[in-house]
Amino acid sequence: MNPGEKQVTIKCRMVRDPGTSVTEPRYATSGSAGMDLAACLDKPVTLAPGEIVKIGTGIAIQLPDQNYAAMVFPRSGNAARHGITLANAVGVVDSDYTGEILCPVINLSKEPYTINPGDRIAQLVIVPITIARLEFVTELDATERGDRGFGSTGR
Repeated sequence: MNPGEKQVTIKCRMVRDPGTSVTEPRYATSGSAGMDLAACLDKPVTLAPGEIVKIGTGIAIQLPDQNYAAMVFPRSGNAARHGITLANAVGVVDSDYTGEILCPVINLSKEPYTINPGDRIAQLVIVPITIARLEFVTELDATERGDRGFGSTGR
């Protein structure tokens, strides 16, 4: 661990039957923000164009407390090369969820795409959480942008 580097211990449990191949999540490089999540499948699954399939990872995690969440992001290489991404864009694993991490994979391409057992399908990023307390007011403070919405900050 490098000086200033934060580290947290996350409990991880294999949730599939003994003998099922589960790939342990891991960081691909020392600079990776997310751990790769792999498809835990008995056989390949082919997604038709536009089809969504929930793909299990074979693992469940337990975050240490409500100060952490896990975010499940798509892998950019799958999206850029094959049009394969997550249907929910980003999945949130709350601190009190301890079930299997499932990934709703969607095929946005015009061609069928096959996911094989062990293929990397998503990435898991652990993030700190701040619980917000909403204060309802009649006016918000003025800002340079104000209430100008989509596209208001440039092209």
